[in-house]
Amino acid sequence: MAQRKRGAIENAAEIKLLASPTRIEIVDTLESLGEFVSVAELAAQMGRPADGLYYHLRQLAEGGLIVEEVAADGRRYRTRSRGGDRLRLRYQPGETANAEAVKRVASSVLRVAERDFHRAIADPASKVSGPQRELWAARGKGWVGPGELAEINELLSRLMDLLQQPRSPGKGRLVALSWVLTPLQRRVSHAAAKPAKAARTRRP
Repeated sequence: MAQRKRGAIENAAEIKLLASPTRIEIVDTLESLGEFVSVAELAAQMGRPADGLYYHLRQLAEGGLIVEEVAADGRRYRTRSRGGDRLRLRYQPGETANAEAVKRVASSVLRVAERDFHRAIADPASKVSGPQRELWAARGKGWVGPGELAEINELLSRLMDLLQQPRSPGKGRLVALSWVLTPLQRRVSHAAAKPAKAARTRRP
């Protein structure tokens, strides 16, 4: 049997564990820290009370998405992925159980992004222009060919690579990037769908 990659989230049961904004935040925060941390430190990083995290940490640990260790000062946690191999969902379009689970996770991701944005836009210290801009919401829609689509995927992968680096000296700003890339159904206009009429000659 092939060994599963530590970052792969493959079955619907595992994927459903992330269908919660709180659990997504826990996993994202643990990945950004890149090491075992206590519940108190995790709660401080998330800006949440520690009491509200224990249930979710237990569920994530039992599901195998995070690793728990018992230290002298209490329990500590990190994600199961290591060395830049972040947790990634496996997409199986058309497979009902997988698709339903992934849809729930995507909805949770967008809810977390909305909450993060609302919090940041209310903070007058948030930078919204220049090379150090850190707050931005946008939607783009357009026609692309194979070359442009490959470039989009390359750029998105590069962005995720930049965000996969754990906390280290000189990196004192924590940011989140949420995005959705999706194909759209091609809609044919009624005018384009109708056969062209023969040209009429106006008589005097």
